Formats: sequence, structure tokens, C-alpha cells
Amino acid sequence: MNFFKRLYFGFILRRHAIKHHVWASAIGRIPLLRDIGLTENVRLRELSTLLLHQKKITGVGLMITDEMRVMIAAQACLPVLALGLELLNGWTEIVVYPDAFHVSRDEVDENGIVHHNEKLLSGESWSRGPLILSWNDIQRDLYEHDEGHNVIIHEIAHKLDMLNGRANGMPPLHRSMQTDTWTAELSAAYEHLHKRLEHHHRVCVDPYAATSPAEFFAVFSEYFFSAPNVLTACFPGVYQQLMLYYRLDPLTHFAIQE
Repeated sequence: MNFFKRLYFGFILRRHAIKHHVWASAIGRIPLLRDIGLTENVRLRELSTLLLHQKKITGVGLMITDEMRVMIAAQACLPVLALGLELLNGWTEIVVYPDAFHVSRDEVDENGIVHHNEKLLSGESWSRGPLILSWNDIQRDLYEHDEGHNVIIHEIAHKLDMLNGRANGMPPLHRSMQTDTWTAELSAAYEHLHKRLEHHHRVCVDPYAATSPAEFFAVFSEYFFSAPNVLTACFPGVYQQLMLYYRLDPLTHFAIQE
């Protein structure tokens, strides 16, 4: 980061700092952040402050309070805690609906046939478009604490995935990572999941992960952050790759890995 950018960010952090009581209250309502380490907590608060300065959070039929804004920002920044907020550049708005929302679109399958689909979604993200979320689903993640489910992390994972141009389960990897190892580990896990589902066997993660490589990456990112014990028990190789990618270890309260 150059000198002028550091100066600018320092000004934003001083001028628009999230108030302590609002931050403490918001973090206290997010189960996966209650035990976050002190260093990581400070870093997350800084990133959340900057994100709230950069992104507009708009409620559709919903009044967005300061605490709601901070709760959304903190969860959106968690995946980039060790990566930097620059990975979330290129879009400017988070749209929040009260509940799951309907989308209607035409989609072309691999045979070139157009299908009209109606879907009810809890979240959606586009490469250069807004992040769209359902507040009811955000709250369900918090209060029901559905293990391995976090709609905000899911959609941020899609944003990261699309930095390579399209969502395909292959975000831009760090130079220190081996593309062949990433591909081998995630592909093996994806195929294993498919086979178990084809034979109607029980799986330890949300079956939605088998929809596509993009959804596999997003769902497994949810488990990485909100249910790391499940991921390490069932897919230790994938956990290791995600730890290298996100540069975090959720099993040790999101300790940043060098």
C-alpha cells in the first residue's frame, strides 16, 4: 500500500470509526466472531469501517440500522481479513431485502437450449454488480446458528471466485500456492460428494455444494469459517487449501497465517 493510500485510510479510520458500543453489540450477536482473537478483532473493525465508507448498504422495504450495517460489514470482511479489502473493489452497493427474493431469468444449458427459471434466493452476487442479501436469512444464520451456513460469506466467496473472470471454483491463488494441488484436492472432494449423493448416502456438508464447482467453493467457504471442525473432519485436504488461500485458521479463532 502506498503512502498516500495509507494516509487516506488513516483519515477514514479516524473520521468514520465504528463506535465502540455499536461494534461490541454487533460482534456479540455473531456467534462465529465471539471468540475472535484481539489482533484479528482490531483488523476486522478497521476493514469493516473502510467497507462501510466504500459501499452503500440499501434496504428494500427495510430500515437498515447502524448495528445491522456493522453486522453485515463484519461478516463480509471476514473472508478478506488477511487478504485485504482491495479484493472487494469493483462494486459499490449491498442491497438487503427483508426476506428471500424472487428472480426470473432465461438460462442456456450446455446444449444451447434456453430455459426460463424462477428462483427464490437468500443471496446473489454479480462480478461488477451489487451484493444482494436477505435479512431474514442473515438472522437465521445468527440465531439458529445453522452449522456451516452463512449467506454473507457464501456470496463474498462468489465475489472472490469471480476475480478470475467467472465463478468456477478457482479464485486467483497466491504465488505460494500450487494450482495442481488445489485442483486435485477440491476436484477429489467434489467427485466424492457427487458419488455419495448419487448413491443416496448421507453427506456431512450441504448437498448444494455438489451443484457446481462455483457453489462447491462458496459452500465449503461457509463451512471453513462457520464450521471448521466439520470441514477438517470430513475434508481435511480442502480445509488445508482454504487455509492457505484465506490465510486464516478458524480453528484458532481466525489467527492470521503468514
